[in-house]
Amino acid sequence: MNLILLEPGDYIAAQRVRLGGRRCEHIREILDAAPGEQLRVGDIGGLMGVGEVRKRETDSIELEVSLTQAPPPKLPLTLILALPRPKMLRRIFRSVAELGVRELILLNTYKVEKSYWQSPALADATMRGYLLDGLQQARDTILPAVRCARLFKPFVEDELPAMVGNGAALVAHPGVAAPCPVALNRDCTLAIGPEGGFTAYEVEKLQQAGLQPVQMGERILRVENALTSLVARLFT
Repeated sequence: MNLILLEPGDYIAAQRVRLGGRRCEHIREILDAAPGEQLRVGDIGGLMGVGEVRKRETDSIELEVSLTQAPPPKLPLTLILALPRPKMLRRIFRSVAELGVRELILLNTYKVEKSYWQSPALADATMRGYLLDGLQQARDTILPAVRCARLFKPFVEDELPAMVGNGAALVAHPGVAAPCPVALNRDCTLAIGPEGGFTAYEVEKLQQAGLQPVQMGERILRVENALTSLVARLFT
């Protein structure tokens, strides 16, 4: 953890928190922080700052906190991602939070297996845990918005055009598409397909909604690598 995130229930006084469980173990066993030492902390959804260890016990740690620093700004990016395999989804949740993506929409497509929608990783508490892991890695406190679009056509026809607005709108699609822009650094909607790519029909519907197909070369990347590469290319 590069940042210890604090829940409202951790507070025992206005500037005092008591931590147990995994965070206590991390402070004791990994950081080996003694009373008087300061750690980087932040309120989930709020400010960041420092927490000074005031009491260290076997099953709890108490910190005196001072939070004065704003978290890093989110990327102006709405990411539309065909729901990946459950094992990959867990890593993607962490990556989305680490990279600072503003909003993630998990989309059903032709090549998404129906069983993926039954993944325990989509349970609210489980998903939140993966996102928090990413925030703690990146020193951020603001959770990305996440929602599911289980019906492709209604989402693309009824919602997506309004979401795009006046911002950039791209669909990653290898082949004869134009090269992906570099250092776009402005409001953007980006769609990434499943491992086998979007179907021709899906690409056509995304184009009708205002998304421009782009590619990064001849290599076909795994979804998680494509995600990181595209975000790094668009935002510097």
